[in-house]
Amino acid sequence: MLALIQRVTEARVEVDGDTVGAIGPGLLALVGIEPGDGEAQVARMAERLLGYRVFADNAGRMNRSLADCGGGLLLVSQFTLAADTASGMRPGFSTAAAPAEAEPLFDRLVASCRQKHAPGVEIGRFGAHMTVSLINDGPVTFLLRA
Repeated sequence: MLALIQRVTEARVEVDGDTVGAIGPGLLALVGIEPGDGEAQVARMAERLLGYRVFADNAGRMNRSLADCGGGLLLVSQFTLAADTASGMRPGFSTAAAPAEAEPLFDRLVASCRQKHAPGVEIGRFGAHMTVSLINDGPVTFLLRA
């Protein structure tokens, strides 16, 4: 399981012109699920998303997590994140989990994050063509693996 996280001042996801998820300050996480991912990866990724220290403390150092700050979390499924880009000029998708495997795991990630992070977890729409808008704060962007 992969998550490309970006610290944002705001982010939103639209499907067919309608906003389906939006946050103010917090993290946007684009999540890719790989074949063989399971409950262990879900648990580890939820822990990392909420605990990864990317927010500034009073000294200006990245020492505070989303859980510490109480910011929003916008989770967006993105199978292309798990693409094989090692060779050629076109991505391969055999390294991304099939939708029937990925969707239940993404749903469990969302449920786990919602259970542990009361301030708010928003989501995109699995399998939909989405428009994602964000204002990256920093910019601060990291690729997490679980």
